[in-house]
Amino acid sequence: MSLECGVFHTRYESDMGLRPRPAQRIRLGAFAVFVLVFPFLAGPYWLDLANQIAIATVGAIGLNILVGYTGQISLGQGAFMAIGAYSAGLLTLNLGLPWGVSIALACVITAVAGTFFGLPSLRLKGLYLAIATLAAQEIVEWAMTHWTAVTGGTEAIVVPAPRLFGVRLNSTFAFYWFGVAMAAGTALFAANLFRTRMGRAFVAVRDQDIAASVIGVNLFRTKLLAFATSSFFVGLAGAMIAYYRTIITWERFTLDTSIVYLAMIIVGGLGSIRGSFFGAALITLLPAMIANAGRALQDTAPVVAGLLPYAQQAVFGVVIILFLIFEPKGLSKLWGNVKDYFHVWPFAYRRG
Repeated sequence: MSLECGVFHTRYESDMGLRPRPAQRIRLGAFAVFVLVFPFLAGPYWLDLANQIAIATVGAIGLNILVGYTGQISLGQGAFMAIGAYSAGLLTLNLGLPWGVSIALACVITAVAGTFFGLPSLRLKGLYLAIATLAAQEIVEWAMTHWTAVTGGTEAIVVPAPRLFGVRLNSTFAFYWFGVAMAAGTALFAANLFRTRMGRAFVAVRDQDIAASVIGVNLFRTKLLAFATSSFFVGLAGAMIAYYRTIITWERFTLDTSIVYLAMIIVGGLGSIRGSFFGAALITLLPAMIANAGRALQDTAPVVAGLLPYAQQAVFGVVIILFLIFEPKGLSKLWGNVKDYFHVWPFAYRRG
């Protein structure tokens, strides 16, 4: 008698499921339980980090849609987050719109801005497109600091804390649920997006745009849709920052922000939804880990402890270089290797 080995689907619903295997559903369920229990066990410090990770996950997924899945390099992440943040805050302050409506409109405004700045993508690619998006970053930074009639210039804009179902989201615990819901919704949308015709067109443009054009993919429309979709979620991340911090300042959306988010998707894994989460978590937790290491070494190695806060940018660079050398596909690939190892355990696992 011969036994079949592998995963065999007998229904279309099973084959098309996001988590077709029982082990995947168990892992997802365990993670969901952890997410639900975590805020009741963690203090404000760890809840604040969790909220930052949720916001960063939304922004990283948005950037990964453009860079990882469509292959369009962008250095304008900070600019589009700024457009989302300022749009949401100003719509609430100047027009008196509810915060939910302001966030939705801010996402649309950011998508329109992303589409506009994505126009050069028809003629430019690679480093040339990166320079074009860098120009967008500089233009928006100039507008934030000099368009005082709208943005207030270098002065901060204070927005009221949002209220949801009668509860003010002015604490780390209250905002946690909103942040997790937005991150989960963004991840679910992105996971399903690349199972559609539009998502597959994004991937085709990334893999070989000339071949994609030959088989009927409209390159111009597809690239603009990628910029618009990416900018929509990046604007959502910016609006979430505005309502979480309740203070909007231009310093939060500089070129450094664009580089940090690019580091997130490189370290996490280009073209991977879970990689966006992994990268957002690592890059967000890295400064906290450095700070905790500095406090731990305060007594035993005070010189090293004093230098650690100034080494944060260097640590970012070292982490990126190490991943590019040893695992270019990022944490997502490492996670896949771990799963593959346990799939065949206790037998030997060899990487292909």
